[in-house]
Amino acid sequence: MAVNYATVTWDQLHRDARLLAEELMKTGPFRGIVAITRGGLIPAAIIARELDCRLIECMSVVTYDEEDRSEPMIIKQPEAAGDGEGFLIIDDLVDSGVTAKAVRARLPKAYFACLYAKPAGKPLTDRFVVEVAQDTWVLFPWDTAPLFVPPLAKKPLPAAE
Repeated sequence: MAVNYATVTWDQLHRDARLLAEELMKTGPFRGIVAITRGGLIPAAIIARELDCRLIECMSVVTYDEEDRSEPMIIKQPEAAGDGEGFLIIDDLVDSGVTAKAVRARLPKAYFACLYAKPAGKPLTDRFVVEVAQDTWVLFPWDTAPLFVPPLAKKPLPAAE
């Protein structure tokens, strides 16, 4: 289990996706994008817009049950991507590399990019934006919800001793 947590806001995610797209423009053009679900869907949509790419596939790889890791299971194949030649793979995070290895095995000729990379998974990606410590659990905007917090003046004062 992670020791630390890092929260990524919608604004930060959007900025990082655009930064990644800017770097990917130097590498492309790409025939299409394969978004790794679920985390890669939103970054892939932002990057597809920035790269003006209309062919978007998805590949569903299940490796987590909450925070517990399990063997990767591909539950949706990216049929249009073939062996990945000319395709860009987008994911939100490469962690231990379990998902990345499964994706790379299925799409060996694709270019793999993600927003965030941990040291164990970093060697499996071709491009990423931010390195994150291995013991950090990243909380993405779709994992959290904004909650109303009352002003400090509205909180009850602690009882006097």
